[in-house]
Amino acid sequence: MVSRAVVAAGHRATCDAALRILELGGNAFDAIVAAGFASATSEPLMTGLGGGGFCLTRTATGEAALFDFFVDTPGRGLDPMPEPHFFPMAVSYPGVDQVFNTGMGSAAVPGTVAGYLAVHERLGRLPLADVLAPAVELAHEGVVLDEFHGSVTDLLWPILRLTEDGRRLFGLDGDPQSAGHRFTNPDTGRFLAELQADPGHDLWSAGRGPRVVADMAAADGLITAEDLAAYAVAEREPLRVGYRDHTVLTNPPPAFGGALMGRGLGFLAAEMPAPGSWGEPAHVVALGRALQDLEASRSPTAGPRFTRGTTHASVADAEGNVASLSTSNGEASGYVVPGTGVMLNNMLGEDDLHPDGFHAAPPGLRVSSMMAPTVVLGPEGVELVLGSGGSARIRTALLQTISAVVDFGLDAAEAVGRPRIHWDGAAFQVEPGFPAASVDALAALGPINAWSDLNLYFGGVHAVAPGGGGGDPRRAGACLAL
Repeated sequence: MVSRAVVAAGHRATCDAALRILELGGNAFDAIVAAGFASATSEPLMTGLGGGGFCLTRTATGEAALFDFFVDTPGRGLDPMPEPHFFPMAVSYPGVDQVFNTGMGSAAVPGTVAGYLAVHERLGRLPLADVLAPAVELAHEGVVLDEFHGSVTDLLWPILRLTEDGRRLFGLDGDPQSAGHRFTNPDTGRFLAELQADPGHDLWSAGRGPRVVADMAAADGLITAEDLAAYAVAEREPLRVGYRDHTVLTNPPPAFGGALMGRGLGFLAAEMPAPGSWGEPAHVVALGRALQDLEASRSPTAGPRFTRGTTHASVADAEGNVASLSTSNGEASGYVVPGTGVMLNNMLGEDDLHPDGFHAAPPGLRVSSMMAPTVVLGPEGVELVLGSGGSARIRTALLQTISAVVDFGLDAAEAVGRPRIHWDGAAFQVEPGFPAASVDALAALGPINAWSDLNLYFGGVHAVAPGGGGGDPRRAGACLAL
């Protein structure tokens, strides 16, 4: 059982917001909503209020629910469907350039604000005005960009500089804001203050919805008034996966990340029926085989898919309530909802989102995702609350973190910080820190690409557990406890 309140997230300011709510007497659900709203400022290019996500909740009495507020495909009422307006832009990652489509036509129907409000209304305890207060202050006062978030701004600058809104929010004298600059978003602060004054407000209130629809129509975007009216948060039964003598609660369909992670745990249990010591050759080879099995067994999921980067927050309160929140804004469309500072996502501009071509999926379909907020239950109750960003590495990052705790008895911080392996279908990507003999044994299964450091490529697991937790150093994560 969790004996004290613990928060882990992608930025210390995100954790501070959640911890402040816990100190006020809020529960884990109040705190996770506070963390989500705050992350729009503290992690502005890892998430945002113009995208979507998932929140897995479990109460102290054992009631579990998955809130699905991911994006919908737009275009309800459009006949014929127009050709969307895209800006193809190359983003230079280390060693490779990747093309993303941004612009008005890349934006799917967002659900983040609706999702946070739904979680609070269903499970929160404090007034919404109190829960929003840390995010309002943070938006006005800002947060100093650290090296990681400064590097993300620089990476995505080719996309952000395309629009006046992007340049205003993330630029400085024609260049991207760098580490050491204080990022603020007073428009978002004012929008959140509206919610404090009237919880019935949302992103489309005060005439903003019609303005967005008109802007979309004028610039070959696809979001319609019908899309905004029809969007609904879905509350689902979590997917339950058995692992050893534990039960893993995770994200169910139409998302597919949770199912893939669960399948990988099953392969690992079969390959490693009797765990020995972490990192020994037998462990690493079993892990490698399980990852290869997982990649070979993966089947396409019907409908559009989204697999890009996310951020995550995990919260446990001292009463036994826990919450796991994964959210994303993609690489951003460049379009800001007027007067809010909220930039919409670009989740329709991903080639791998539409393997059969853009608009192959009909309007009004919930987009699937690799995100997998997760809670691990042991014989005594909650043992681990976690989630990750990292695209296709989400499932392998979570699998390895869960195994480190369940199989080898590591605490959450140790498990998050241990090196990881990922099989990409052609080679094992291997972080430094495994014994040389274990890497040599793994090489018998396939080619090895050895990395020189722990890298954000391998995910960003932020986890809490009884007595503590860990924020992933790969993504400047933080962990705070009461």
